[in-house]
Amino acid sequence: MKAPHIQTEIPGPKSRELVRFEQQHLAPGLQGFALSSGIAVERAEGSVIEDVDGNRYVDLIGGIGVNALGHCHPAYRKALHEQIDKATVGSFTSAPRAQLINEVAKLTPSGVDKVQLYSSGAEAVESAFRLAKNYTGKHEVAGFWGAFHGKTAGTLAVNGSGNARTYGPLPPGHLLPYANCYRCPLKLKYPSCGVACADLAREQLNQATTGSLAAVIIEPIQGTAGNVVPPPEFMQRAQEMAREHGAVFIADEMITGFGRTGRWFASERSGVTADVITIGKGFGSGFPISGLVAKAEVAQAKPWSNQSGSSSSYGGNPLAAAAALASIETLQKEHVLENVREVGAAMLLELRSWPDRLRWVGDVRGEGLLLGVELVADRNTKEPLPKKICQEIFQEGLRRGLLAMSYTHAIRLQPALTIDQETALAGLALLREAVEVVARRHGAR
Repeated sequence: MKAPHIQTEIPGPKSRELVRFEQQHLAPGLQGFALSSGIAVERAEGSVIEDVDGNRYVDLIGGIGVNALGHCHPAYRKALHEQIDKATVGSFTSAPRAQLINEVAKLTPSGVDKVQLYSSGAEAVESAFRLAKNYTGKHEVAGFWGAFHGKTAGTLAVNGSGNARTYGPLPPGHLLPYANCYRCPLKLKYPSCGVACADLAREQLNQATTGSLAAVIIEPIQGTAGNVVPPPEFMQRAQEMAREHGAVFIADEMITGFGRTGRWFASERSGVTADVITIGKGFGSGFPISGLVAKAEVAQAKPWSNQSGSSSSYGGNPLAAAAALASIETLQKEHVLENVREVGAAMLLELRSWPDRLRWVGDVRGEGLLLGVELVADRNTKEPLPKKICQEIFQEGLRRGLLAMSYTHAIRLQPALTIDQETALAGLALLREAVEVVARRHGAR
């Protein structure tokens, strides 16, 4: 399939009817871009999505980092078709799960090779917290400003994205400054700053903890915050904080793992080996599977390591394992990480020309196919572009055949790792055109 191809108004009549039918009993709270678009999907292939009205879109959302192989990859479909005829559920050992666990252990850092499988990101992070508490005998956890680790009670305690404010009391947690250099809390510049935000984080943690810190969790590159890339040494400093307090150091690689940045894991850019790595999203290329990988010593902690102490009814079922195994094997056989580096570099080169063309572009950043564009009303004050205007940009892109997370001032671009350069740059051209059109509308050429 080729995109873009728009043949009706957006959303089209069939999409409107199907969405209306679903909304009769669908609870509120669906993902923002799905609600804002109003489209209903008929089929998808690679980095192209077609709706029920026959309109086709370039997909730069990629399931928010889930769609590693692209839609309906032949090898992925074949593996699932074959497995569904054999066995689909259960916690018994299966050939796909045994192969998957050993394959994951080959890819993670040396010594981090004990794998437990789950079905959602938050479930894996919660398990990592339980493991850390069992291993240390402590109960506090620490995360960072801008972080997002899930929507369950334990993860909310270390989310720095602001979504915990209306839930009342949460488990003990601390939020520390993250190295968002574009919005430095100390108003300094890297590298002359000496990564002073890490010093501030260390002191804040020392002042706030009761001496019972079980875990420090960090995203090597923050996703929900806008694909924020910190200096490599920031993760090293975060690990030092964990060690000072005898805490387990957790790298949350849900978004960044399995090739998203052009490396198998983004922690590699900092030379850091975490005690526990949480994995998900692109791990199963769309199939709900997540997990954690821990050092052997940590994984022995009880009661986490007791029989049924860390398992999940859905985790590692034969069908999920087959999906994740097919994803990893395809990434390897088709040299997809090379494509990530090459296409990501081409996209970043194009994006870096935007500040000279577009007054609203305040910052461009990213690694591999995890890219971010920050839109500001004023470059001097860095005031975020109002949400209403960002929604206009999203709608203009949609009408042109583009699906991108452009509905907030921190645009996130994370297409399929298999996207070709022509399609990727065509998507960026549509996004740039959408920004230009809305800027002219508001007198900000």
